[in-house]
Amino acid sequence: MELKPLALTLPLAFTLIAAGVDAPALDKVTLGTNWVPQAEQGGYYQAVSDGTYKECGLDVTIVPGGPQVNNSAMLMAGKLTFYISGNLLVPFHAVKAGVPVVVVAADMQKDPQILMTHPGRVKDLQEIADLPKIYIGNGGYQSFYQWLIAAWHFKAANRVPYTFSSVPFITDENSAQQGYVTSEPYAVEKVSKLAPDVWLLADYGWDTPATLIQTMQSTLDKHHDWVKCFVEGSAIGWASYLYGDPTKANELIMKSNPEMTADQIAFAMKAMKEHGVVDSGLSLEKGIGAMSAETIQSFYDRMVRAGVVPSGLDLKKVYTLQFANTGASLPVKRKLLAQ
Repeated sequence: MELKPLALTLPLAFTLIAAGVDAPALDKVTLGTNWVPQAEQGGYYQAVSDGTYKECGLDVTIVPGGPQVNNSAMLMAGKLTFYISGNLLVPFHAVKAGVPVVVVAADMQKDPQILMTHPGRVKDLQEIADLPKIYIGNGGYQSFYQWLIAAWHFKAANRVPYTFSSVPFITDENSAQQGYVTSEPYAVEKVSKLAPDVWLLADYGWDTPATLIQTMQSTLDKHHDWVKCFVEGSAIGWASYLYGDPTKANELIMKSNPEMTADQIAFAMKAMKEHGVVDSGLSLEKGIGAMSAETIQSFYDRMVRAGVVPSGLDLKKVYTLQFANTGASLPVKRKLLAQ
């Protein structure tokens, strides 16, 4: 399939239909997410709901993740075309294991990972290190907490296992808890009326990009046009979601996840904008989804120093910049902001 420019393909299809000519068939692809439908995936639901993917020839089906769903394994087994991973540690470990997955875009410039503390209890991240109880899950302890130990002198002894209940944190002002800036502060405030202070780790050196689009090397080799369409369509979807009208995408998210509420979506969208989670830094120049070799190398080096990943990984196998830095979202963003 020859890839057509996003802005031209749909009008061409309408012209062919009007002339009685069948429009080219869409290629069916699947996107597996790493969690249930939510605003943090809004750009993909936007691109589905407004036809952006279809404009360049793809019929995209979103396959939600969740606590009992391993979409990463589904990608590696060839059951999914694309997969959204949380941060660079996932592809680092995959490539180390010899799995030919490739990161083709980073739709969040900042990982939304945070620590929460009680209002006014600490003045900076360093003071959190001295709190006697820091609630961290097993995955967080093996990843970002090891970096906090290495870079910010946090103590292993102060870590308390997080069981995905915020009650212990809420009831103890001398504690901290992990979370995402788009989610846990909302849940804590809704339950307790406590508006926690949030410390976005990305602002303190946890410099992995997040919401990474991954695909298999075989897809890159055989379907270059699919990858280009999906990466650029997703970037445009994110720009439309954040700066345009997200109504249809949010309706689709809530339809796909009946437990999701409009208030929670609104909180997450506000947090993503205020903290520059999706659109800041590199993406302001190169568009949403942009990546840089320097940032990936920097994060890898930090993880090696923290003992999270081994040295010697061939980073060229982890990612490609071929699709992510085309600036596809920039004209859409400019147009929407000018309205």
